[in-house]
Order: sequence, then structure tokens, then C-alpha cells
Amino acid sequence: MPCRQFIISGRVQGVFFRASTRDVALRLNLRGHAVNKPDGTVEVLACGEATALDELEQWLHEGPAHATVSAVEARDVSCKQPDSFRTG
Repeated sequence: MPCRQFIISGRVQGVFFRASTRDVALRLNLRGHAVNKPDGTVEVLACGEATALDELEQWLHEGPAHATVSAVEARDVSCKQPDSFRTG
């Protein structure tokens, strides 16, 4: 199953970005995580169907209502398949 890592920049911490990402990921049947990074970005790792990963990526460019996304970097990665989707 493919996995993709996203690094999201902008006003993305303190605006329910991680929780909203988890909700979207669960709706898309994706597994992985969304975590705040010390540099102010959010890292999202998602594993699942390629079409679901593409849909998540589209959503990440907008994010939740109070977020301001300035950039989304994406790359395919290989990793151990997570059991669920968590925030941290």
C-alpha cells in the first residue's frame, strides 16, 4: 500500500489542522499521523489507496477554515504500515 509524507507550511498550528486532517484521513480510509514540527510546520504521513492520497493532498492545500496554507511538499515514502491515524 503506498505511503506519502506531506510537510505543510503556513499558519497551520493552533488552528485544528491536525484534528481536521485526521477526520479527512479517516473518511478516506487512510492510516498514518499528523504531527506538529518544531519549525511551525505540520507533518502528515498517510498510507492507503493512491486516489485517497491524492484527495487528501488536495484538501491539505486548503486545510480547515482558520488555517492559511502557504506550501505543501509531498513525497512518496516507504514505511511500516500504521494501524490507525493519530495526531501528536
